Amino acid sequence: MNQALQIVYLARHGETAWTISGQHTGLTDLPLTERGERNASRLQERLRGLTFAKVLTSPLQRARRTCELADFGTVAEIDRDLVEWNYGDYEGRTTAEIRAKRPDWELFRDGCPGGESPAQAAARADRVVSQVRATPGDVLLFSSGHFIRVLATRWIGLEVTVNAKRFMLSTASLSSVGYENELSRPVIRLWNDTHHVGD
Repeated sequence: MNQALQIVYLARHGETAWTISGQHTGLTDLPLTERGERNASRLQERLRGLTFAKVLTSPLQRARRTCELADFGTVAEIDRDLVEWNYGDYEGRTTAEIRAKRPDWELFRDGCPGGESPAQAAARADRVVSQVRATPGDVLLFSSGHFIRVLATRWIGLEVTVNAKRFMLSTASLSSVGYENELSRPVIRLWNDTHHVGD
């Protein structure tokens, strides 16, 4: 593989109270739990030795704090396009609660009433992809689970409504996207790496 080709690292924020309870956490600005802080700080060791032309983070405190604990807070730029999916009326609700009233609901296919549609989330992801691809060198992004799944799906040119649900992500995980041999072959290089995360 040609090492000169760009690699984009995708760091999901550490654990919050709502990731434990399974509540959809879009724009609600929750802090990390104690364990979330510990695991986010372990990203620092995982990323040691890598250099980045640009570091971007969601403005939400769970992503910003993860970025800070990974030791990139002083160089990171805030990018509003990296916020989590806007769940609208489903904010703070679990999938089970939503499906009790709407049994066939799927986020990546249906979106959320009062929030974002899959097309709107994909459009944000496409803007991030364009910005990142215009950056010479490797890039590090800090964001949230559903949005990173949309971003990875769009990176490799797939349709969000069918494919994004197939990419699971753990809190404080590290993934990466890039290319295989040439720019016309975008790939997922690493997915949901949690080897650095403790209990």
